[in-house]
Amino acid sequence: MPRKTAPLSPALEDILKTLGENIKLARLRRKITTTMLAERAGMSRVTLRKVENGESSTTLGAYASVLFCLGLEQDLLLIGKDDPLGRRLQDAELTHTKERVAKRTKE
Repeated sequence: MPRKTAPLSPALEDILKTLGENIKLARLRRKITTTMLAERAGMSRVTLRKVENGESSTTLGAYASVLFCLGLEQDLLLIGKDDPLGRRLQDAELTHTKERVAKRTKE
């Protein structure tokens, strides 16, 4: 029985759809056919179509293989690189910890 994927919010579905469209545009700019790209990525044309449609049931490995074949694998390293919210939370915790240490030394 196939595994069921978790339901995604409409915003995430839109992001995946845009990702798929970007991958398709990159393929078209390179004048690579779906048959050629699927072959190079080691997948079927059906799976490649799912990647280009941004389907959430497609594995991250499939997306990574396609990006690699297009010479765009380094783009994966951009995910989570800029994390302004995480950095603010980290800085707030550091400040909070310093204040707590200061209070303890005064007591």
